[in-house]
Amino acid sequence: MHFKLALFGGHCIGVDPYYLTHKAESIGHHPEIVLAALRLNDKMGEYVASQLVKQMVIKEIQVHKSRILILGLTFKENCPDIRNTKIIEMISSLKEYDIQVDVYDPWANATDAMHEYGIQLCDSPIVDTYDGIILAVAHHQFKDMGIDMIRRLGKENSVIYD
Repeated sequence: MHFKLALFGGHCIGVDPYYLTHKAESIGHHPEIVLAALRLNDKMGEYVASQLVKQMVIKEIQVHKSRILILGLTFKENCPDIRNTKIIEMISSLKEYDIQVDVYDPWANATDAMHEYGIQLCDSPIVDTYDGIILAVAHHQFKDMGIDMIRRLGKENSVIYD
């Protein structure tokens, strides 16, 4: 089976294991590995944000008031479902640094994003604008853009985090 690291949201990974652990504990088992995996997954959005900020500091990019593009909002690739997406934690973490965050997702419904999370999706990213770009969801549109087009979205001195 082919596995990749990712921000796992949705119901299956982000919610259902809590039911499993609750039931396991109610009958006397302590599912330590499942609980550890849940803790790790719950912190991934914050982790990605901190890694981007570290790379910006290394490249001497001013973090405060910078502009970041997040490519993807849905909880998995090529799917319009935004329920339980881990991208929200990433956005919150970046905003703690007073960073302006633009989110582009051709699969997500803009009305749902605003209603559920208060996020206004951008219609299309702007070339030569971003101090940092996070490839958060592996939508085929982002793969089809290719790295050269994605690089063009960033300023000359910018960070791309995949």
